[in-house]
Amino acid sequence: MTVPVALSIAGSDSGGGAGIQADLKTFEAHGVYGTSVVTLITVQNTCGVQGAWPLPPEQVSAQLEAVLADFPVAAVKTGALGNAAIIQAVAGALGPRALPLVVDPVMLAKSGDPLLAPDALDALLHDLLPLATLVTPNAPEWTALQAAGAP
Repeated sequence: MTVPVALSIAGSDSGGGAGIQADLKTFEAHGVYGTSVVTLITVQNTCGVQGAWPLPPEQVSAQLEAVLADFPVAAVKTGALGNAAIIQAVAGALGPRALPLVVDPVMLAKSGDPLLAPDALDALLHDLLPLATLVTPNAPEWTALQAAGAP
């Protein structure tokens, strides 16, 4: 029997409680081999987010291509994507593959600190959400998506 492979495309949480670190722990707890693509680096702990820096979209694309070329990814989950250029890079790489996709439209950290540029909402709605099998917004994210025109 082979172990299923999942891919987390999200931010890195230096405190380990969210982002890729949390996704990989969850995958492992459910017997799934986790792979990852880092979209942004955060400096955070239990007190909040002290900083967040999106990676260049070409670095995100390179990570995606490397993982997807080598691993039999069966499902993908996104988290914090940071900005429109990263969202478009992710959508461009995933669109032709038609993999099951869970989109967690992370806009704010639990502390309330922003993790998505305000101008990225349009790319989220038009480029990534149409590819999603499941979208998991929290209440504030749902309100923002509806205000931006989500169905």
